[in-house]
Amino acid sequence: TNLLGVRHILLVLSGKGGVGKSTLSTELALALRHRGHRVGILDVDLCGPSIPRMLRVQDRAVHQCDSGWVPVFVGQDRAVALMSIGFLLERPDDAVVWRGPKKNALIKQFVTDVAWGDLDFLIVDTPPGTSDEHISTVEALRPHRLLGAILVTTPQAVSVGDVRRELTFCKKTGLRVLGVVENMSGFVCPHCSECTNIFSKGGGEELAKHAGVPFLGCVPLDPQLSQSLEEGRDFIQEFPKSSAFPALAHIAQQILDTSQQSS
Repeated sequence: TNLLGVRHILLVLSGKGGVGKSTLSTELALALRHRGHRVGILDVDLCGPSIPRMLRVQDRAVHQCDSGWVPVFVGQDRAVALMSIGFLLERPDDAVVWRGPKKNALIKQFVTDVAWGDLDFLIVDTPPGTSDEHISTVEALRPHRLLGAILVTTPQAVSVGDVRRELTFCKKTGLRVLGVVENMSGFVCPHCSECTNIFSKGGGEELAKHAGVPFLGCVPLDPQLSQSLEEGRDFIQEFPKSSAFPALAHIAQQILDTSQQSS
């Protein structure tokens, strides 16, 4: 019942770690928020909960209400709600040393026992892989308004190979793939604007073409984006002239277009 007020649920997936799932989840939430939408983020990366720091709310705590856990609200307008295991740890350096059943139980509790209220979008940030946590997340969310999944990769062949397995996971679980994002796609020099393809280029687009799913765009390496995440600042609001800004805005617009078509 806590998800009755959520219009669209979006998963951010990748078969590989370190490709920027949490970054994309955070910036997509901020982009949708600045377009006037109410957004929630569910961080089910239980062993690496980084989004609380990215949004500068790592010192906050969740509270109980009659409907369950009250998520942490970000910003003065409280337009972004966040739930993460990072808020439940006694110390920020504590490791989550849990076996699969305990992780699965917490994911199901996150889905059923968080009082999200009315949201236009709930973005679910997932850990790397195609195992227990992913199956539990998809199964728990399936009865609700699951819009689909965005797959994140970096351009090099090693990453693309792992993300190809994630496409297989989506096919086997009947999860709609909204598209592929190629993150860290080149570095644009802030002084001369020349783009250097540090990790090669085009792997994500080729993967999308091969799988027959939309290619949502390339997000370049950007020092301003890294700085905003380190300091918990709002990149979408503060760095509109950044090279990564139009890419993130374009991805957000495509998600909005897809959600309107699905309504």
